[in-house]
Parts: sequence; structure tokens; C-alpha cells
Amino acid sequence: MELQNLIYLFVGLSFALYIGIAIWARAGSTKEFYVAGGGVHPVLNGMATAADFLSAASFISLAGIISLKGSDGGAYLMGWTGGYVLLAMLLAPYLRKFGKFTVPDFVGDRYYSDLARTVAVVCVIFISFTYVAGQMRGVGIVFSRFLQVDINMGIYIGMGIVFVYAVLGGMKGVTYTQVAQYCVMLFAFTVPAIFLSLQVTESFLPQIGFGGTVAFEFDNGIKMIDSGNYLLHALDTSMTDLGFSAYTVSHDGTLNVFMLTAALMLGTAGLPHVIVRFFTTPTVRDARISAGWALMFLAIVYTQIPAVAGFARVNLLNNLQNVDYAKFVDGQIAGNDGAWFKNWENSGLIGWTDRNNDGKIQFGSGKAFEGQGKPIYINGNGSSGERMTSNSMPLHAKSAQEMRQNGEIINELYIDRDIIVLANPEIGGLPNWVIALMAAGGLAAALSTAAGLLLVISTSISHDLLGNVLMKDPVTGKSKLSEKAELLSARIAAVVAILVAGYLGIHPPGFVAQVVAFAFGLAAASFFPVIILGIFYKRMNKEGAIAGMLSGLIFTFGYIVYFVFMGGDKADYLWGIAPTGIGTIGMVLHFIVAIVVSKFTPAPPQEIQDLVENIRIPRGAGASHNH
Repeated sequence: MELQNLIYLFVGLSFALYIGIAIWARAGSTKEFYVAGGGVHPVLNGMATAADFLSAASFISLAGIISLKGSDGGAYLMGWTGGYVLLAMLLAPYLRKFGKFTVPDFVGDRYYSDLARTVAVVCVIFISFTYVAGQMRGVGIVFSRFLQVDINMGIYIGMGIVFVYAVLGGMKGVTYTQVAQYCVMLFAFTVPAIFLSLQVTESFLPQIGFGGTVAFEFDNGIKMIDSGNYLLHALDTSMTDLGFSAYTVSHDGTLNVFMLTAALMLGTAGLPHVIVRFFTTPTVRDARISAGWALMFLAIVYTQIPAVAGFARVNLLNNLQNVDYAKFVDGQIAGNDGAWFKNWENSGLIGWTDRNNDGKIQFGSGKAFEGQGKPIYINGNGSSGERMTSNSMPLHAKSAQEMRQNGEIINELYIDRDIIVLANPEIGGLPNWVIALMAAGGLAAALSTAAGLLLVISTSISHDLLGNVLMKDPVTGKSKLSEKAELLSARIAAVVAILVAGYLGIHPPGFVAQVVAFAFGLAAASFFPVIILGIFYKRMNKEGAIAGMLSGLIFTFGYIVYFVFMGGDKADYLWGIAPTGIGTIGMVLHFIVAIVVSKFTPAPPQEIQDLVENIRIPRGAGASHNH
């Protein structure tokens, strides 16, 4: 079957499965909408948690970062995996025992304050919308290539799919949909990884192939790399020859790598859409078991990511470097079909411009395009893409060989790092069904996390803000909304959230994993300290919690906005820390402000201190308090 027909078949079947599950498991009550009724089996909940966690950033973008940045990209891998362990072991069991299924709910009750609850809702909205922007961007990227539509149209289609199974099914529908999505993602990531490992290293397991030897000779544009070289050594040699930093050597600096890793790790521990997963099981014990299952399901994919990144870089060098562009894209080079390049080029996510007029692709360090606006693509004949000009791209009269002899490095290739994983099967010439499977997996990754985030946003607005603050009965302290009215408001909030998420996906603030890193930094600065202090520090009061959340969120958000969106100079970075890692400093600021303010303000009521003492006692492996 032809590739495009296979893609339509695989994606269509997966969408039909998701929508069918959503209809079958649609929510009929607020408890089913918020926490799937609290009756999900630990193994299934582990799968759903893994699917929620394996966002577009993990599935689509992470291997691309490592492939193009080398060891510095490993900060994302370490931060996200370490953060999940921290969340599962340190925070989730206590939150589960406390019996509150949203972070604002925990903050509002633990800090006995509607203002604290409202501030937490604002933090949830900031974090979740920043995060979901990356997911919707991922949906658009997958659709633009595999369904041959514009990126923005792809986002609109994704919004429609999420609308059906998130708004209709709620957390119950999303949970069982995510079980199916994890299975799709697992096969979609693992099957190509095994193919590529056999192709590049002749090893069946990608994890072993990553430490193995290259199975063929390849040309890095300056010299041939012999077969039998260890994969990482070959990558180091190739990249330094082409003017890049060595693949296994950090060039971002130890401080930045540490700050980014810490921000991602601590941000993971404060992610509201992952925390809520621990409330969908029947008991606290089941929540702990599901955390272990989720860690295993995540490890199966995450341990393959560095290998996939390395295989991708080898294949890029082997198939693109120093090849004749016209023959390549017309399929005239034996064993190296360039049809994939034209497809991605038309989507604007990869491109080539002949800067030295020799007709061959040269891949080296430096920016290929420095035109006006975002790089789209420059056709081989020198004409520009519709949204970009080539004013600042000087052409060189020298041949590539002369330039290399003079020690000059040029780069004629633009690659969006978000396409590396998706294009990997095509670059490696894998069978069409594998490429179609990858398309279905990429969409599953983006849609699963987007649905979880949108539900968190709708829950925070309908349950925490509307039900427990704006519509709270001052006498009884309970919500004046009926269950039916609260369920309706949750669905309306989800619809509004989908529309905002679509807008952010069309106008993203960066590449997928970078946008997600911003969200994790905001979570680290706003939620991690207030949860930790709420569990382990009885003296922490509402004044300290509110001051801490606001200071952490405002500082981190302001830093990101100034340096990313307002053109701030990198030379003015605080201690040289990039915006992706500033959440670590925001977290420290939060801790300091919260503790200092709590020292100079009244202690929390005795019943709150007793409550904190109680949730730390290792009892209650049975059912938690009903909300």
C-alpha cells in the first residue's frame, strides 16, 4: 500500500479508537469527569500516567534536541525522568492521602485560604497553557507532514479531536483513551528504533546499539568514517570536523545544564496534570503501585531516546552531507531516496539554500538562514519561501572543497529539531508501514498530554475557582453549584481552554521542548515549594504560601518574557542562566520568601497542624478521604 494511504489508515483507525473509547467511557458525574470515578486499575493507571507524561516534547522533540545538541540535550532527559521519580515517591502518596485531587484544592485547604486557592488556580493556568502550547504545536507539525495539510489546519483538526474525547469523556474518557494511546506510542517509538539500531549498528536493542559500533562507512563531508568505529566516537569526530561541538561534550556550561535539569525535575514534581493521575485509583496503596508501573512504562521509551538521537544524527550525515540536491530530491541516488526531504521542505520544517553555488548540500555549524522572520525554506533555484527573504544569506564563489581546504565551514541546511524523530524512519528508508505507525504515535503523544492539561485547566476553573471561591456558600463553606451545573461549567471551561490552546499552538513561543521547559520552570517556581512545605513544614501558613507562590511565579515568568519575547540581551542573564533553567532560581526565591514571611506572621490553626502531622504518618493504605 502507498505511504499516504497507510498514514490515513493508521491515523484514522487510532482516532476512531480514541473517540470510541471516549463515548464508551463518557463521564456522567463530576467525580468521573475530574478523577475517573477513582476506580482505575493500577496497571491501567500506570499506562495512562505514562501516556500523559510522554508528551509531544518527549515523543517528538526530545530525541531531536539530543540529536542536534549532543550531551547538553541530555539535561531534558535527566530532568524529566528524575522529576517523575521525585513526584511519585516524595509527593504523590501524601497528596493522595490528603484526599484532594487538584493542586489548588490542596493549597486552598492546607493553607485555609480562598486567596491562596485563587493564586494556585492562576499558577495552574499559566503553567498548563504554556505547556499545552507545545502540545498543539506538535499536533500541527505531525498533521502538516503526514496528512499534507497546513500546520495551522492540523492544529484545528487536533482541537476537534481533543474536544470530542476530553469535553465529552472527562478524566474517565481521557484515562482509558490514554491507555490506548500509550500502546500506540510504545509501538510507534520502539519499532522504528529497533529498525534503525539494526541498520546503523546491527544490534537488535537500541540501548545496546547506542554503545556499539557503526555498521557502515559514511561521509561527514570532510572525511569518511569507517565502519567499526564506536557510534559515539564517530559522532564526536564527524561533528568536530564540521565545526560543531563534540557530541559527548557539554558546551552550555555546567551551571546552565544543572539549572535546566533541576528546573525540569522540580517542575515535574509540581505538574498538576500528572499529580491528578494519583487520584484515579481506588486506594493510596494502588496509587503507589500505579506509580511503579508508570515508571516502568516510561523507562521502556526513555531509555531508547538517546539511541534514537544518535542514529538520527548518523543518518542525517550519511544521507544529506555533500549530496547533489537535484539528484537527491528526484530520487536519482541509489539507496538514498530524497522524497522525504521534499515533503518536509514543503511544510517549512527543513530547507536548503545553495550558498556556494555547487549544487550540493553542505551541513556544518552556523545558521543556514538569517533572513527576516522564522526560517521557512529556500528553494534550490535560489527563490525564497513565501514567508522569508534571503537578504542576509551571502553566496560564496568558492567550491565546498576549496572552503574546506581553507578551514572554512558553511551551513546550507536548516532543520527544525521537532521533526527529527518523525522524519527518522523516512531518512533511514524504513518501510512505509513503519512511517505510518510513527505518524499515529506522534499524534497520540501530543493529543494525550493536551487532553490531560485541558482537563486540569477546566477543573481548576470550574471546581476550584467557581465552585470553591466564587460560588461558595459563606455559611456552610460548600459550593452552591449543583453537580450538574458544575459538570456543565467544567465542559464550558474545557471548550474555552481548547480555543486558547489552539491559538497558542498557532503562535508558539519556541520549539516544542523549549516551550515545555518554560512550563516546567513555572511549575518548579510556583508549585513545588508550596506542596513540599505544605506536607513537611507544619509552621507554614497562608501568608507565606501566597507570598511564595506569587514571588516565584512573577520572577520566573518575568524573566522568561523579558529574555524570550522582549529581546533581552543574553549578556544580561542572571549569573549566565538561560530562561529555560531560571525556574530553579524562582524555586529558591519561593522557599526563602515563604519561610521568612511565615516566621513573621501567625502560625496556622492547630487543626491544620494536626492535619499535616496526620498525612505524614504511614497509615491509611486503604481508601483515602472522599472529596
